Amino acid sequence: MKLRLLCALSIIMTLTACATSPMGRSQLIFMPDSEVDAMGLQAFTNLKNEKQINQDPKENQFVTCVADAITHEVGGNWEVVVFEDNTLNAFALPGQKIGVHTGLVELVDNQDQLAAVIGHEIGHVLARHSNERMSQKMGAQMGIALIAAVAAPTTPMGQTAVSLLGVGAQYGIIMPFSRLHESEADMMGIELMAKAGFNPAESITLWQKMAQASQGAQPVEFLSTHPSHETRIDDLRAHLPKANALMRQAQAAGKQPKCVK
Repeated sequence: MKLRLLCALSIIMTLTACATSPMGRSQLIFMPDSEVDAMGLQAFTNLKNEKQINQDPKENQFVTCVADAITHEVGGNWEVVVFEDNTLNAFALPGQKIGVHTGLVELVDNQDQLAAVIGHEIGHVLARHSNERMSQKMGAQMGIALIAAVAAPTTPMGQTAVSLLGVGAQYGIIMPFSRLHESEADMMGIELMAKAGFNPAESITLWQKMAQASQGAQPVEFLSTHPSHETRIDDLRAHLPKANALMRQAQAAGKQPKCVK
């Protein structure tokens, strides 16, 4: 019985871990993309019903101009909404939805800095990170449930072992992948903004501003779902030569966004 259960888990994991991210990384994908898109659409509808939507024509035109230039590179019909929220945040959801908070609009100095954030968020969607995160959680829960069923721990020591496995699944599987997702979205985002004609060097300035705004409030990187600001900036700086080349190609082809804040 134990062997059959272990074999079944092994087969499931092998069959589903066959997707590849745009960066060439193997991914564990359980969920149908259509279901994830439906979740994104519902979440965005809920947000529009619950949060105040910004009505400032200038701010909306600025954000839409930047988003349109980037989404033109990936295709599709993306909806863009500016939310009245002072937090420094933006997001893109499966189903081609983009939300930008007014706090972020106020923070950025120019179109290129906003493009760095929007490109990053779209990178998450293109790489199917939401699907992968849900699949990782399902896989971790499946593994814990299977081990509990096989071992059937009844002693305090056995129960403690299963509890520790739960902690290990969180800090050893799910959260490191979340940091990997963030770094992957950074690399995809800087390339996307460059392909649209934006200046990728401004992504470094943007994260320096974010680091200053956070004022040291960021948690320790090991227990964080985001890379430290220093790690993120170093990685972006290393990727800059490739991104600059993409920007020059885009601008030579006539892609020169003029989105005015």
